This record gives sequence, C-alpha cells and structure tokens, in this order.
Amino acid sequence: MKFFENKKLAAQLSVTSNTLLIVLKLIAGVITGSISIISEAIHSCSDLLASIITLFSVHKSEKPADTDHQFGHGKYEDFSGLIEGLLIILAAAYILYEVFRKLTGISEPISNNLIAIWVMLASVLVNICVSVYLMKVAKHTDSIALYADAEHLNTDIYSSLTVFLGLLCIHYTGLHIIDPILAVIVSVIIVHTGYKICKESVNNLLDGSLPENNIQKIKEILKKYNTHGIRAIKEIKTRKAGKNKEINITLLLDGEKTIKFAHDLCDILEKEIENDLGNTEVIIHVEPVETAVTTSTAE
Repeated sequence: MKFFENKKLAAQLSVTSNTLLIVLKLIAGVITGSISIISEAIHSCSDLLASIITLFSVHKSEKPADTDHQFGHGKYEDFSGLIEGLLIILAAAYILYEVFRKLTGISEPISNNLIAIWVMLASVLVNICVSVYLMKVAKHTDSIALYADAEHLNTDIYSSLTVFLGLLCIHYTGLHIIDPILAVIVSVIIVHTGYKICKESVNNLLDGSLPENNIQKIKEILKKYNTHGIRAIKEIKTRKAGKNKEINITLLLDGEKTIKFAHDLCDILEKEIENDLGNTEVIIHVEPVETAVTTSTAE
C-alpha cells in the first residue's frame, strides 16, 4: 500500500505521537506550574482520545457492506469526526476553568519555565510533521476522520506555538499574567476548530448535500452531453458517508433513444463523475420525453 494511502498507519502514528507529547507536557506542567502548559497537556489528551477513535473508525469504515450495513460502514468516520469535535470543545471548557483558578490566585505562578519552553518547541515540531502527513493521507483517501485528526493537531501547532512564544516573553519580562492570557487564546483556537469539525460531521451524518462546487462539476459533466439527447436534468440528489459520495441523478432523455443508448450513456456519465470527484456511487435514472416537446436544457 502506498505511503500516503495507508490510513491505518497514519492513525497509529497519531496515537503514538500524542502519547509522547502528553507525557512531556504533563511533566513540564507539574514542574513549572504553568496553566498554559497544563492546558496543552489536556489538549493533547483530547488529541490522543480522538486519535484512538480515529484508528477505530478507520478500521471499521474499511469493512465492506454486509447484511446489516448494506450501504457500507463509511458513517463510522463521520461519527468519529463528531466525537472529535465535541472533545475539542470540552477541552477548551476545562482550560477556561483552569484560567479562572489562575486568575483568582488558586494556582501558583509558573517557575523553571525553560523546561516548558523546550517542551513546547518539541511539541510544535512533532505536531507539524505528524499533521502534514495526516492531511496528505486524508486528501489521498478522502477520510473525514483523518482530516478531523489532522485539524485537531493543527490546533495543537498554533496553540503550542502561542504558548512557546508567551513563555519566552515571561522568561524575559517576568510578567506571569501572560500565562492565563495565553491559555484563553488557546481555548478560542480550540473552540473554533471543534465547531468546524462538528459542523461537517453533522452535515454528513444527516445526509446533507455535497458542497456546491461538487454539484456544479456534476452539472458541467452532464451539460457536455446535451447533444447526445439529454433534454434536462430533472433532479440531482447527493450525500456523503465517510469517503463515499453517493449521487442520484434523474435525466430527461429524448424518447426516441434506445434502451442500449441510454444504458451506454449512463455508463459514460458515471465514469466521468467518478474520475472527476473520486469515491462516488452514482445511480442515474432516465425518463423519456417526446422529441417535439420543448424542454429546458441541463443547467
């Protein structure tokens, strides 16, 4: 299997890297007492749980259709993405709680922040490497679960970089108020990412339509065959389950065309749509219309 098409390898790498970073961040957070470092450790814990869920969902989604799941198991990836998004938001809520504790004096100011600085720098570098790989695999395989995991790690990059720069400022200025401020910035980044992931996952779970640019591509392909007897596009229905795009099309075709002609035309259209969009299951229904009847052409 090609390196950038191995979803299981990508998911396993994510689990391993998150486990390592959690240990490093927790050690640094306990030693320094930094709320922003502890926030990052919590964030990485949600990353690890999300990565485990992704690994499970990728394994399940690859199973072929069976009697209980006749349309396949692609929805496992969408469900995984939803859980990941909710975990991200939950992590942000806990970070804000810890910020409150810091601002009210319950938590002690940070110390020995050189350790924290090096840990956060390592976190940024590791997450850049892993997230780039996950995103490449997600694009090659059209995996919503790996995409969510990659986005999850991207938030870690931005938040870890923010904390890293802030800790440098604390080291040189001694302004400890920067620590809880950084934690708030991290939580805002996390919530934004969690919302995006939840929105896309829910759309797929509720059989929302494919993006408008996908539908326009389908219409453009159909328009090329207006001269082959297609009189109009009566209906286009789309949805997504995991990586699979399910497309139902109803076409109005000149009534004088033979069944063989209609069958061959549908095969050509299905192949073109598959080549253009990838991972599609296309069903085309053809309805005859009288040649003399004026009908609008495909839009």
